[in-house]
Amino acid sequence: MDDDSRGGLVKRWRACFGTALRFALIEQARNRLALLIVLLFVPLWTTLAYEVVARTPLRFYVRPVGRHVVMDGNVLTQVVGALQALTLVVAFMTFVATARSAVFDRRLVRAGFPRSCLALAKYASLVLVAAAVAAYGTAWMHLFWRPVQPVLFTAGMFTGALVYGTVGIVLAAVVRSELAGMFLAIMISSVDLLLQNPLVNPESDSALVRYLPAHGAVQTAVTAADLHVLPWSCLLLGFGWALGMAGLGMTAFALRTRTQGPARAPVPGAKETVTPG
Repeated sequence: MDDDSRGGLVKRWRACFGTALRFALIEQARNRLALLIVLLFVPLWTTLAYEVVARTPLRFYVRPVGRHVVMDGNVLTQVVGALQALTLVVAFMTFVATARSAVFDRRLVRAGFPRSCLALAKYASLVLVAAAVAAYGTAWMHLFWRPVQPVLFTAGMFTGALVYGTVGIVLAAVVRSELAGMFLAIMISSVDLLLQNPLVNPESDSALVRYLPAHGAVQTAVTAADLHVLPWSCLLLGFGWALGMAGLGMTAFALRTRTQGPARAPVPGAKETVTPG
């Protein structure tokens, strides 16, 4: 393959990615219920957790340093509760967007859009959404107290949102009903996060807890809230979960968008004649 052909393929792929990313973000923005939940539920839940839960000190086992730390119960519950709120919101957003765009994705594949381009565009939109809600949640919690490492704290929130965003994409491949998808997201997230809250589960330092999807995110956020330590292993664990679920999601996406017949190559710069939804 000569340089001109290679350059043409790269240019076409970039054009496809830009178009697919724009469609993915439009689909996310059209989910007004999810946006309303972000704006109202996240502040409401974090505020109630801080104001209503008793300030009784709780012991939390921080695995990166191998010891327990003592935090006020309302602060610790607010951290875990914020993670639960963000994971639910992002899982719901990605589930709905992926489920509703199934027919449109197949149309784009038939129009010549590479599956890899479409899948990566969905994950790029997920990264942007997860980063936005993580920053929003962290900013709101700053009204009550300041984490020792605010950037790392945001990274912990981002990791949890990213993991459950990929879970939402996987659920969209196996569940058709939005109600069923939301129910599964709530159940998985609730079991995951509640088991890691010492206020609810006195055995939250159990070795089995390490295998829960949001464990890395919880450990990162709690460490950043109270310690001057960089929990690299926990961050890598969270991103490992996200990459693993992303791999499952991409496989499901490839199977779901299979088409009968040849696809035609899209022309970069041409006016799109298809609209999302």
